Amino acid sequence: MTIAVGDVQGCDRPLRQLLDRIGAASAEPLWFCGDLVNRGPDSLGTLRRVAALGNRAVVVLGNHDLHLLAAMAGARAPRRGDTLTPIIGAPDAAALTNWLRRRPLAVLQGDFLLVHAGVVPQWDALETVARAREVGDVLAGPHWGDFMTVMYGNQPDRWDDALTGDDRLRAIVNILTRIRYVDTAGRLDLTRTAAPADAPPGLRPWFDLPDRRTADRTIVFGHWSTLGLRSRPNLIALDTGCVWGGCLSAMRIESRAVFQQRCPGSAQAAD
Repeated sequence: MTIAVGDVQGCDRPLRQLLDRIGAASAEPLWFCGDLVNRGPDSLGTLRRVAALGNRAVVVLGNHDLHLLAAMAGARAPRRGDTLTPIIGAPDAAALTNWLRRRPLAVLQGDFLLVHAGVVPQWDALETVARAREVGDVLAGPHWGDFMTVMYGNQPDRWDDALTGDDRLRAIVNILTRIRYVDTAGRLDLTRTAAPADAPPGLRPWFDLPDRRTADRTIVFGHWSTLGLRSRPNLIALDTGCVWGGCLSAMRIESRAVFQQRCPGSAQAAD
């Protein structure tokens, strides 16, 4: 059995409480949907806690995790509201950075595919893992910092197998860590964060697109706090806005048993 955990975003105390409820001594694998860090009150503690879980923790990178890597590489300055400075100044910063940049962007196990944000309909599960590995190989390599300088941007906004170089890698990152909506022409809309009921005409959630080639697997993901907890036969959404005062949610993915821990307040709240 496997337990998947939604976006923690530096909310270390709720994470500790949730893991205590699940059972700290349990040997069940823990899948983290990405965005371990940022905006919550203890990003450093969260990163240390999850890294200390060793092989029990399976983590995919989210956009906030990549933002931390960019800051560690000197390619991106911390933004207002970030809670990354304690990590950058920590004595174990280098070790934590090296651990984080070696996490994948997608994990496939049987019928379950773990990603942070989603996939495009053109990719099946094996292609998703292969595209994720392209970025992962760069992040794990000696020149990972160079990629951080070109990773940001909303273009290209449509997947094409013919993409090459930085454009290809940037598109993969945006799909796996930022996607929510896709328009009728297949272009990613990376600006909208509202729930599907409030989406403008012409935009559809990535998981509702016709002919999605990952529909034969159950996609486990986070990223979309306004979507909330959702469980469908081929879909598990786990970002329930802990950092915004909601819950930190986890699910035993085979049985769909849910575990939740209330979070104390907004992204500005102290622990």
